[in-house]
Parts: sequence; C-alpha cells; structure tokens
Amino acid sequence: MNNIIIKNIVRFLFLVAIQIFILNQMHFFGYLTPFIYILFIIILPFQTNKLLVLLLAFATGLTIDIFGDTPGLHTSATVFMAFVRPALLSGLFGKLDFGQNEEPGIKKLGFGGFLRYVIVLVIIHHFSLFLLETLDFNRFFDILKTTFLTSLLSISLIYIYIFLFTRNK
Repeated sequence: MNNIIIKNIVRFLFLVAIQIFILNQMHFFGYLTPFIYILFIIILPFQTNKLLVLLLAFATGLTIDIFGDTPGLHTSATVFMAFVRPALLSGLFGKLDFGQNEEPGIKKLGFGGFLRYVIVLVIIHHFSLFLLETLDFNRFFDILKTTFLTSLLSISLIYIYIFLFTRNK
C-alpha cells in the first residue's frame, strides 16, 4: 500500500516537473504545447476512490495553473477528465476484474484498448482546455485543429513515457 502511494507521489512530481520546466517552454509550430502531466490521472489504479481521483486531478491541474499562469484552465480540464474516467473505463472495458492496486496499461488492457482509453481522455482534456481558453465558438474549428494536433503530440509523449518508465506497460 505505502509502495503504491510513494510510486504515485514520485510519478506526480516527475510528470509535473517535466510539464513545468520542459514542455511548457516548448511551442511546436509556435502554438502547440504537449501535456504529459495528465498521465498521472490516466494511470491511477483502477480502484482508486472516485473522490480521491477528483481531488488529485484538482491538485494536479492547480499546480500546472500556478506555474503556468493559466487561472483555472488546467484545473477545470483535468477535473473534467477525471470525472469522465470511471464512465469511460466502464464503457470501453465493461466489467473487467481490476485488482486493488492495478493500473491501466498495455498489459492489462491490450495495446489497442489502452490506446483507445488514452486517446479519448487526452482529447476530452485538450478539447475542454482549449474551449475554456478560447471561449469563442466562432473559433470552433481552430479549437478542433489545436485539440487534434496537441493530442497527437501528447499521446506520442505519453507512449514514450510508458515505454521508457513503466515496467508492466
């Protein structure tokens, strides 16, 4: 139990540090910034209490907002993504038998299943983030384009992280 908590604290600190100190400084094509910090919420153990997931999402988003000078944007998008997560898991995978400390991953969900899970959560996060950032439905297609391109970057980095830093993938 304590090992899982320590592992997730280290993961949180590592992903947030990568986001704040490296990725937030990078702007591909002048406006695309990948967001890897959301992986912390995406791969929390299946059986994590829903309220705890929402609180962790709030803390994660707030940390990014504080260091990124984005008042509440990341917090809102990350909490929304965390809110959708349980329904998405049920919708995509039905009643799989998830162990107490088992995390979503390629080994448990299969490559395609995990990829679908990550893609949907990343798109939900990014779309809500860019919609809140813009608050202009006249720019809806710009929001979709930015969501799509940033999601591609984020998903690529998430998979690189998965292959480099997780044992069970």
